[in-house]
Amino acid sequence: MVVASSLNRQLFRAMSALTLGAFAVMFFGWIAYYWLYDWLFPAEAMTDKLQMSDLVVLGLILAVGVSSAAIVGWLQAQRIVSPLKSVATTVRSIANGDFSARAEGTKRAFSEAESLITDFNAMAERLENAEAELRYSNSAIAHELRTPLTILRGRLQGLSDGAYEPSPEFYGRLIAHVDDLARIVEDLRTLGLSSAGRLELKLAEIDLAKEADIATTSIEQELANAGITVKRDLGRAIVFADQARIRQALLAILDNARRYAPGSVLVVETRATKDRGLIRCSDNGPGLPASSKKRVFERFWRGDDSRARSSGGSGLGLPIVKAIANAHGGDAVVSDDREIGLSIEIWLPKTRHA
Repeated sequence: MVVASSLNRQLFRAMSALTLGAFAVMFFGWIAYYWLYDWLFPAEAMTDKLQMSDLVVLGLILAVGVSSAAIVGWLQAQRIVSPLKSVATTVRSIANGDFSARAEGTKRAFSEAESLITDFNAMAERLENAEAELRYSNSAIAHELRTPLTILRGRLQGLSDGAYEPSPEFYGRLIAHVDDLARIVEDLRTLGLSSAGRLELKLAEIDLAKEADIATTSIEQELANAGITVKRDLGRAIVFADQARIRQALLAILDNARRYAPGSVLVVETRATKDRGLIRCSDNGPGLPASSKKRVFERFWRGDDSRARSSGGSGLGLPIVKAIANAHGGDAVVSDDREIGLSIEIWLPKTRHA
């Protein structure tokens, strides 16, 4: 096994070697000069011939130079190695499962070392957030799947024991639970593909106004049943996008309004800027506090943190909207220019995203 030399030792050796090399050139150059002078001018007296005392002085100078180089090299090595040691210690802590560990900077660190520590700590923070999200997602996934599975199993067991009478309505409820399971699984698959950067898109030139109108019409009756009045303000907006995915994102936003803003007025808008297309869905429902608006695109997050109420969804709708927008090279955001209600915006590039 090859054992790597420490940076301290390498810097010490390098600076010592440079100093020795410089003094060796000077020493032997001086000797060569005297020898060459005697050879060229043997008859001339040279009062400055090399004496033993000169050798002693050169040796002392050489010793002082090497010692100075060693001290400077050691100090410089400490400045370089200290931040690296901090990063290495933090790496070991993270490797052992402590994602809260952070590297500490030093007062006299080089700018490159400071940048390394800053970037490393940012990466560590993202790892900590990802690990926390993974733990929460695993728990939430188990809960979301357990609930419809428990209900489905109970209904089937009751049907098997004769506690329920078979009827079209009863079978319809069972099918609805199966549909809920299938939807959750498909949503999780979409988010998984997005996180891995493998969400496939079939890009084509589409008009966001047309897609918004079709998606709104398809769910307009459900919105009306929730007491929601729909208003359209659709301007032509041509973009390169996956038609099916854009409709999926729109339906997720509209379904979110149906669940959480019943009895409100929902305005669906499309616009085109110089290089982007916009879809905006705004309602005047109860909305969310400013602190919660930052979390609407988190997986399994709900505004009231309730998982038992009948109107609650899976908490995957808006994260899917964000994932689809990002896959197109765009973004999904919550508009901050509304005092009441909630406004979700999808921005998409007009050109084909690589």
